[in-house]
Amino acid sequence: MMAPPGAEQRAQPPAGRTIVVALGGNALQPPGERGDIHQQFAHTRESLGAVVALAEAGWNIAIVHGNGPQIGDELLRNELARAWRPPLPLGVLVAATAGWIGYMIQQSLQNALDRHGIRRNVVTLITQVTVDPADPQAQRASKPIGHPMEESTARELASELGWIIEPAEGGWRRRVPSPRPLAFVEIDRIARLVETGTIVIAGGGGGTPVRRDPVLGLEGVDAVIDKDRAAQVLANGLDAHTLLILTNVEGAYVDYDSPERNLLDRLQAGEAETLLERGEFGEGSMRPKIEAAIEFVREGGHRACIARLDRGSDAVAGCAGTTVLP
Repeated sequence: MMAPPGAEQRAQPPAGRTIVVALGGNALQPPGERGDIHQQFAHTRESLGAVVALAEAGWNIAIVHGNGPQIGDELLRNELARAWRPPLPLGVLVAATAGWIGYMIQQSLQNALDRHGIRRNVVTLITQVTVDPADPQAQRASKPIGHPMEESTARELASELGWIIEPAEGGWRRRVPSPRPLAFVEIDRIARLVETGTIVIAGGGGGTPVRRDPVLGLEGVDAVIDKDRAAQVLANGLDAHTLLILTNVEGAYVDYDSPERNLLDRLQAGEAETLLERGEFGEGSMRPKIEAAIEFVREGGHRACIARLDRGSDAVAGCAGTTVLP
């Protein structure tokens, strides 16, 4: 569906408002590619057009990115080298990918801003996100991660490293908990930077999940956090005006697998929740995006936009993608 006439003028808020942009890890390493670093840099440069446009329009910006393909590669490197070096825990690998993916985005974005004459600084922060150890999702290994493996390899790793493994498409994969994110430990520092106009890359890979121990303080949790959920928590923590979730489809559809599929241009949170309950959105694809959008607007956000990667600035202008409203 097309937006009504004049939507672009109505949808664009004054400069200086905050927007959080969620960028998927597959945008930087699409399926089917070898994913060498030169390819990833090229895709990173291609993925930042919307962010440059938002910076030029005067938005204060924070970026959250996924790391699905990249964390799979890091796990494989650890598995292959485990006879020579002790494997690193999952939380450390999430922080590692947040560092080097952040570096790619930071460098590529700074270069793009400079080419456009936009005087804005970019910085990457390694961030910790608190979770509740009593959350049922923290105790259930529901999230498949890493590359598919032969059953014999998977069972060997499970026996040696204590992994939970299950059959998956293409082989066997490790499964880990994916608890609900509660808050960013570094939210005050992120907010101070964003308010000055610095573009902050935070919550890479959803952020490293941590729990608060009464004796030890912050302690890592062997889990992963959904990137879209992390973006929602960050956006509400920053009192952001807009949450923009960039993906590889035009937006949210009803009857997606049918020839009669229909793109939803605008939804109220209650309407979106009804569609969720009907099972309209895929569990590992659009569902977490819609859930994040609903939570964001119900916690005070003005709107959440879900759009194709190259239509991000159009979505913010109100003429592309799906917008979820309070």
